[in-house]
Amino acid sequence: MGKFALALVAVAGLFLSGCGYNTIQRTDEQTKAAWSEVLNQYQRRADLIPNLVKTVQGYAAQEQTVLLGVTEARAKVGSIQATPELVNDAAAMAKFQAAQSQLTSALSRLLVVTENYPQLKSDQNFRDLQAQLEGTENRITIARNRYIQSVQTYNLAIRSFPSNLTAMMFGYKTKANFSVENEAAISKPPAVDFAPPPSQAPAPQPATQPAPASPAH
Repeated sequence: MGKFALALVAVAGLFLSGCGYNTIQRTDEQTKAAWSEVLNQYQRRADLIPNLVKTVQGYAAQEQTVLLGVTEARAKVGSIQATPELVNDAAAMAKFQAAQSQLTSALSRLLVVTENYPQLKSDQNFRDLQAQLEGTENRITIARNRYIQSVQTYNLAIRSFPSNLTAMMFGYKTKANFSVENEAAISKPPAVDFAPPPSQAPAPQPATQPAPASPAH
């Protein structure tokens, strides 16, 4: 009986391996790890914001609209429960991305405003925070790209035959991905200028001598 059970397990293992089960498992875990890194970097950015706002407020308290915009955008991001299951819900993923994009825009406006305050820009604490924020934005971009690639690999695996049959059998579904934020802009064809290039100025011609008068008859 024991040998029969072992043989059955071996056959099942070969069947699942041939039907893409192991590939689905591997790509699913890679996607989860990539998503965790995305959340870690977004959280790192959120943790920097209170000190950044406080520092800017010390030099530019009159910029209340911009400062309030950053604070509210951060609060909106924090209100979204970014659980691992969020990637399985396209609507929830879109809401999460929209909130993060709003925070990115608010931070960009804040940094533009700081250009008007030389004393703030020379503050060491602000410079350190700005450097940390820039580094975090770069890590966010890298983490997002890795997540996008991992989701593409996973979604392709569960849509391809015969692993799609295994995915249906075990209830695996496609995961939501980040959309292109400027999709509308990049979908437009580039403007083409059909105007002819400016022609070079013609070379100066020698003055034309007047024709000699015809002799009178």
